[in-house]
Amino acid sequence: MKAIMLMFDTLNRHMLPPYGSDWVHAPNFARLAEKTVVFDQAYVGSMPCMPARREIHTGRYNFLHRSWGPVEPFDDSMPELLKKNGVYSHLVTDHQHYWEDGGGTYHTRYSSYELIRGQEGDPWKGEVADPQIPEMAAMKQMNPLIRQDWVNRKYVREEQDFPQAQTMEKGLEFIRTNHREDRWFVQIETFDPHEPFYAPQKYRDLYPHEYDGKHFDWPPYGPVNETKEEIEHVRFEYAALVSMCDHYLGKVLDTMDELDLWKDTMLIVNTDHGYLLGEHDWWAKTIMPFYNEIAHMPLFIWDPRSGKCNERRNSLVQTIDLAPTLLEFFGLDVPVDMQGKVLKETIASDLAVREAALYGLHGAHVNVTDGRYVYMRAPVSKDNTPLYNYTLMPTHMRSRFSLKELQEISLQKPFSFTKGIQTLKIKAAGYSHFHSLGTLLFDVAEDPFQKHPIQDQHIETNMIRMLKQLMEANEAPPEQYVRLGI
Repeated sequence: MKAIMLMFDTLNRHMLPPYGSDWVHAPNFARLAEKTVVFDQAYVGSMPCMPARREIHTGRYNFLHRSWGPVEPFDDSMPELLKKNGVYSHLVTDHQHYWEDGGGTYHTRYSSYELIRGQEGDPWKGEVADPQIPEMAAMKQMNPLIRQDWVNRKYVREEQDFPQAQTMEKGLEFIRTNHREDRWFVQIETFDPHEPFYAPQKYRDLYPHEYDGKHFDWPPYGPVNETKEEIEHVRFEYAALVSMCDHYLGKVLDTMDELDLWKDTMLIVNTDHGYLLGEHDWWAKTIMPFYNEIAHMPLFIWDPRSGKCNERRNSLVQTIDLAPTLLEFFGLDVPVDMQGKVLKETIASDLAVREAALYGLHGAHVNVTDGRYVYMRAPVSKDNTPLYNYTLMPTHMRSRFSLKELQEISLQKPFSFTKGIQTLKIKAAGYSHFHSLGTLLFDVAEDPFQKHPIQDQHIETNMIRMLKQLMEANEAPPEQYVRLGI
């Protein structure tokens, strides 16, 4: 038995043909839906990039206990468990957060790995002189991340130079080299279609439109202040990158056809989260309520044991389910600390695995959905406190915790999932504006675009019940209940 996970970053469900899009050119996603089971109620867990990947490793929620950070010493890592139990695990990725302070313990859990450089502001090529940067809409030209990105772009001209193209080539190389071997797992992971939305011209040509404004392929994280023309243009730029992703998805499907891998190889095509392209008058993610454009994610799975394909599943599933599903596929025991559910029978017959799904970002709203209603609980105080990080790996995305942060630490008695180990308890700072955004309740069956919050005390009481149950099951620290006023 073998398994392939093809993972895209920031892949919007609502812009894929299998989920109803009629204008994005993505024929291979339509083909994928015919080859797999398509999940209609898949939700994120912990946001954004590395917290989601920690869930892929550990099968449990991350966001109530810590912000962005590495795999912890007490974590059960799915690819490492595979490695230790005779299943070769390999990672090919251009996701540059893996080689930053806050992600440096993930790729080393695999048996082997290949890291492709050059995405976004990856500190890849070194040039002392400032690059020439066109006048840009929304973003500051000499933001260090943007400066580095424009240095990198000088070395990414032909399609084969693009990190995604190289990532897919290396992933397919692993598959071709090892397709006759047994018991391996490969995670082929590209940062695309994450911003900046930089794609070869041939994919941009799929979306002809008139635009003579400033360069705009990198929206800011914040409210929309751009013109209608700029909004439309950047959506086309995003769609072009999705079409590039679709092209390389097609290469993976072609290779599975050619090598007859469908008979013994699981295929998972997934993402970490979506992205707002002006919907709800917001750009991007993480600083606003997690509307369904962000939280309701695409998911496709082929399991050769059941052979089910071209079917839909309505059961509520999450990112935390991927680790136990892969471990079970290879005949391994699922660790007791994994909260996710094995999806074997859900894939086969739509067997329900949960009543509700919990999701969020450390220090933001805590959200719960039962598939019909979405409840977003905001902090009750303006300063969004109390809030702490519980960790033995005190790093942020691109830095270590500061000396000031580390001056007031204490030891926290073990949680059950820390396996008898105390962690550091470090005061954290959440965004203060989440309080002003308020608590929100939506009926997504009647209002799928979440334009009209509802007020219903009976429904809210039931959603709070599910929220508390899931927080308790996750051993949420006591201050989270105080912060949320429940």
